[in-house]
Amino acid sequence: MSSICLKVKWSGSIYEIDADPGTTVSDFKNIIKDKTGVLPERQKLLNLKHKGKPASDDAKLEDLNLKPKMTIMMMGTREENLEEVLGPPPDVGDVIDDFDIGDEAEVELKDREEHLAKIQRRVKDYEVKKLNDPRPGKKLLVLDVDYTLFDHRSNAERAEELMRPYLHDFLAEAYKNYDIVIWSATSMRWIEVKMRELGVTTNANYKIAFFMDHGAMITVHTPAYGVVDTKPLGVIWGKYSDFYSSKNTIMFDDLRRNFLMNPQSGLKIRPFKNAHLNRGSDIELRQLSKYLNAITKLDDFSKLDHKKWERYLQKRGI
Repeated sequence: MSSICLKVKWSGSIYEIDADPGTTVSDFKNIIKDKTGVLPERQKLLNLKHKGKPASDDAKLEDLNLKPKMTIMMMGTREENLEEVLGPPPDVGDVIDDFDIGDEAEVELKDREEHLAKIQRRVKDYEVKKLNDPRPGKKLLVLDVDYTLFDHRSNAERAEELMRPYLHDFLAEAYKNYDIVIWSATSMRWIEVKMRELGVTTNANYKIAFFMDHGAMITVHTPAYGVVDTKPLGVIWGKYSDFYSSKNTIMFDDLRRNFLMNPQSGLKIRPFKNAHLNRGSDIELRQLSKYLNAITKLDDFSKLDHKKWERYLQKRGI
């Protein structure tokens, strides 16, 4: 049986792969690994389906209704690139689930000297991926990616299928009053791929100020939870002190531990998971857009309790 020629598009490049029709998806991923260096477990093949569902690793290519020269979109990051950007994985002990981190830890962390020293080092040494200049008079919106804007665990034919509903409308509306920063705990290359595939960096209705990755994060020690990675907004405030501070910054993240250093600025967004099941009913960004508009005229965000954002809207009949 003759081989089938497929194209794999990844990180701006296209790789042609000849494979036997009887090749399983698992073996196909190993062939892709040889071409790109991306391990199979880090590959997300966006348009491989079997009977209308994401193809399992044991499915054969001949059963996937693939056309010759078909282009398969892939998202993924090489291990060496992750280590280059992130550094060696820290010894952080057991992974702590978000619901285990309570408000009592937040108060203990933000003013500790050793943590402030780490922030100052990030301010001095870390380089953001700048896309556009800050706009005087605008407030700041800092957004996580995975499970905040994008379901990074589900499979789909196109990245748009994993995008949180109302994303572009939300960003366009927010851009009127806020500079927008994307801060993910992954690598910069992975952020760039995701934002490009989702059409965020090319949308004409808004602009992103800059990207930040894991390198801007710090580790903090909590008595109750051990060592935890977190995103200190003080890095941004130190680098852009003429524009942003705790008074005009709000951060959306699905993990509370990511704003342990700045609990007064963080809003815990409901995680967007199982995109195929939930994208028809998820209205989180639409509602949060109303909240951003409602608070934009306030002089000091640090006096707000973002945990009660829905009550804030209800009280004002919004």
